[in-house]
Amino acid sequence: MDSPVVSSLLPVVLLIAIGFGAGKAGWIRAEASKDLSNLVFMVLTPALLFRTMSTVHVEQLDFKPVALYFVAAILLFGAMLLWQGATRRGTVLALAATFSNTLAIGAPLVGLAYGEAGLVTLFTLISVHALVLLTLATVVLELAVAREQAASGNGGGRHMLLTVLAAVRNGIIHPVPLPIIAGLLFAQTGLLLPAVVERPLQLLGNAFGPLALVLVGLTLTNVRVGTHIKAALGLSLIKNLALPALMAALGWSLGLSGLALTVMIVAASLPIGANVFMFSQRYEVAQELITASVAVSTALGLLTISLVMALVSRF
Repeated sequence: MDSPVVSSLLPVVLLIAIGFGAGKAGWIRAEASKDLSNLVFMVLTPALLFRTMSTVHVEQLDFKPVALYFVAAILLFGAMLLWQGATRRGTVLALAATFSNTLAIGAPLVGLAYGEAGLVTLFTLISVHALVLLTLATVVLELAVAREQAASGNGGGRHMLLTVLAAVRNGIIHPVPLPIIAGLLFAQTGLLLPAVVERPLQLLGNAFGPLALVLVGLTLTNVRVGTHIKAALGLSLIKNLALPALMAALGWSLGLSGLALTVMIVAASLPIGANVFMFSQRYEVAQELITASVAVSTALGLLTISLVMALVSRF
């Protein structure tokens, strides 16, 4: 129990198990999961993202190791789109292969393993992690939706440029990118949120992680994981092992080393973040596979993160 990997992952596994137990006991009806999903996506997520970004001062951050992380993530994201297709399903799977649970699992894990210096690097990543990957996924998803509407005759025959502009607009005026951008802009003013505003946002943001993971467990009660186990295991291995391997290869090929690179590699090895599950529900695609993958990726992380940390320590 003293292992930082176990200490970080066990609460996540327990929260998913609590949701699963509540669903099996009938305490939360299956019909209510959509309402809970909307609550998390439309209320808790914006509160968490705005408050997190409202204290980020861009000029104080070292983005060099973080930039390399996103190079690796975007390369894998693009490879997944080429493999699965630039559809709603392909985009959600690409997001699952690249979006790490940096906060609920990453923060305690890195804090225990690498101390305050490691946390500074991780928090630099966290400050833009959602901004880059979720905004990218949102725009690609909106483009996919626009293409589907055009193919079904609901797009009104709009010019492709107008379709792209509409997708970009929908990708920004959205419960994920909009609070990130608003919070980042607010931070640059140098002002502080009044306590009467900051405290409710903190409470809402703190509720995101637990409720999202309980919702994953609740959804698992209606998912036959066995029918998705092979695909979920494959997606989990891509996320837990392929992304950190790509990150390490890029870093070492450029002659990088040290704590910053180590933290980025470990961050890349973290299980699939619950935000991906929220996207699958929001866009009504691959919900059962993503639910199973979040659970499998988290459980598998007990082994894969330990392996990655052991290998990184040798270099």
